[in-house]
Amino acid sequence: MAPTPRRPRIYFSFRSPYSWLAFHDLTAHHPQVVESLEWRPFWEPDAPSEHLLAEAGGRFPYTPMSREKHLYMLGDVRRLAARRGLTVTWPQDVDPWWEASHLAYLVAAAEGRGLAFAERVYRARWQEGLDISDRATIGRLAADVGVSADAAEHAADDDGIRAEGTRALLDIHRDDVFGVPFFIHRRQKFWGVDRLTDFLTILGEPTGQPRPGAPAESAPSVAAAAFGAHSSDHGHAGGCG
Repeated sequence: MAPTPRRPRIYFSFRSPYSWLAFHDLTAHHPQVVESLEWRPFWEPDAPSEHLLAEAGGRFPYTPMSREKHLYMLGDVRRLAARRGLTVTWPQDVDPWWEASHLAYLVAAAEGRGLAFAERVYRARWQEGLDISDRATIGRLAADVGVSADAAEHAADDDGIRAEGTRALLDIHRDDVFGVPFFIHRRQKFWGVDRLTDFLTILGEPTGQPRPGAPAESAPSVAAAAFGAHSSDHGHAGGCG
């Protein structure tokens, strides 16, 4: 029996504003594609996850991002968000812990509410300025969309969820994913929100849509430039942010 063809994949991260914008574009303009994709979380692992990943033979690519690029991204994301009619509330990541939200996503996905949870977390982080590294916050966000608050809040303490998280991190390694949003269809790969149209084209999806008004320009503040200690961005700002 021939193997079942792999569905098109999207790697996303709650840390990345570009991933948030790609999520917005897909859900707002291409809902039929949203349901056809395999949604895969991408996050920088904490020490326990990194240990489990190494034991499984994988690794996660860390590349520090410069302060100059952080500052550029602030203005770039503000422009892109304004073009979509969105307003950004910049999060202040003092001590980010990405397991809190991304392992909770695995809980939500298992309960059939993965995309609803993702939308709620993106909104909380990028429009409401909430701390998605806080367990209690994650529990409340899960409850908002009908996901078990206790299971989401304590996902990182569940050995089964940690094991599933390790498999997700291994997928990142095996698919050579180095930033988000990252799209894969068969042998073709696309990185960045500005490659979403190319990805949709090879899926046979019409991509024409009205272009919102011109973006509002404003100077980003240096204090708002905290996106976390690590980045896996290797190139243009339209990728992992």
